[in-house]
Amino acid sequence: MGRDSSPDFLQVNTGEYEWADVYFSTPTSITFTRFGGEGIMDLLAAVLERLDATLVVPGGPTVVRRDEDRAHVHPALRDEWPVVVARTGAGITAAIESA
Repeated sequence: MGRDSSPDFLQVNTGEYEWADVYFSTPTSITFTRFGGEGIMDLLAAVLERLDATLVVPGGPTVVRRDEDRAHVHPALRDEWPVVVARTGAGITAAIESA
C-alpha cells in the first residue's frame, strides 16, 4: 500500500500487479477507481464486510451483503438498477458483469 501526500487518497495493490485508487470523499463515502483483478475484488469484498457497507456501482448494480439489506437501499437506486447480494470478490465481479 502506498499513501499520497493527500490525506483522502490511498493507492492499494495486492502484490499481484493489481492496483486500485481509493478516495475518502466524506466520512461515509469511499470511492474505488481504476480497479480490477481477483485480488482487488476480494479486498473490496473484505472492506464491504468490515464496514457493513453497500457498494453502489455507477451505471450498474447496488451490491449488498445480505438479502435483508435490500430494504435499506434508497428507492431511487432500487428503481433504477438491480440490487444484488454478493459476499465475495467473485460475486461482486459477476454482479457488475451481469448488469
